Amino acid sequence: MIIYNVTVKIDALIAPEWLKYMQEIHIPDVINTGCFLSYRISRLIEEDTEDDSLTYIIQYNCASIEIFKKYENNFAVKLRKEVVEKYAGHFVAFRTLMEEI
Repeated sequence: MIIYNVTVKIDALIAPEWLKYMQEIHIPDVINTGCFLSYRISRLIEEDTEDDSLTYIIQYNCASIEIFKKYENNFAVKLRKEVVEKYAGHFVAFRTLMEEI
């Protein structure tokens, strides 16, 4: 199993709107590509932050690296662009790829 991990640090004031968008539009769009089997979204518990932001982690489960590459090559650019256009300047994101052992 391949786990596509997206970590997002977003301004706290925008976070509720962003989370709703992610749950109702973006994540379903990602799942509807047919490349992922499931997902989960979590919020990082942070006691002290230097800025007014929240950190979320979205993990998508994928059956193989080949299927993940299909996602990257055919869908990722468009889906990422939609989020950037909507929330530019309010978040930073980084992505990691893991293999379940």
